[in-house]
Amino acid sequence: MNWLSEQIIALTGGGSGLGRALVDTLQEEGARVAVLEYSPEKAAALRAETDPDRVQVIEGDAGSYADNEALVATAVGTWGKLDSFIANAGLWDFNRGVAQLSAQELSDGFDAMFRLNVKAPLLGVKAALEPLRASGGSVILTLSNSALYPGGGGPLYIASKHAGVGLVKQLAYELAPDIRVNAVAPAGMNTDLRGPAELGLADNAVGNDDFAAAVARKSALQRCPEPDDYTGAYVLLASRRFGKTTSGSVLDIANGKGLVGRVLDDLLA
Repeated sequence: MNWLSEQIIALTGGGSGLGRALVDTLQEEGARVAVLEYSPEKAAALRAETDPDRVQVIEGDAGSYADNEALVATAVGTWGKLDSFIANAGLWDFNRGVAQLSAQELSDGFDAMFRLNVKAPLLGVKAALEPLRASGGSVILTLSNSALYPGGGGPLYIASKHAGVGLVKQLAYELAPDIRVNAVAPAGMNTDLRGPAELGLADNAVGNDDFAAAVARKSALQRCPEPDDYTGAYVLLASRRFGKTTSGSVLDIANGKGLVGRVLDDLLA
């Protein structure tokens, strides 16, 4: 439908899951995409699977200002402008409650979670600020229904995603009228979302058959979404035609809102 015809988009965390689905959908809608990916293996796979005229991939850490600068420089240097910045990279805490974590794990886990889930989007916006002002562009954060409801993780994850809501509202206020700032709040899906190494969760991934079955069983819609089921909301918010009235909003596109906590309780008990 070309909702994003000729737009240039910078995306963090585009090597798998929702980010990888976004790379495909954004291209299908006419955009060119610069991707920041932490995993060398995922970055290499993405390069092999995409056309460099449509997708540029760099390896780096979304929690690093220098790497966000490099992402923006790649987009602008390759295609001459930047229309949207999507902060998609993130971590989950696998529902670890405060009673399950030692004091040291709480401290270290907090730093890791907030670094990627809160500080990274802020650094990305800072790096993208001038080209987005020049284009009258937009920012989109990937949040979660855990930004709106309890039960979709432990206190570290829930707090970080609620902080993301505040970030969206404040940045929308500060950057208006030049830049629109919004977020998308999906729920459970088959993805490679990992946890922080500080909690011993770096090798744990959300997506598996048991998780998908639990999400489908407890969902109001009786199915576990795939990542590309969620990408339309990003297209809407990035669209210069259909998203132009929206800023400071969090789109709740969860598959049965408020139910994810019970899904996780069953699965992780």
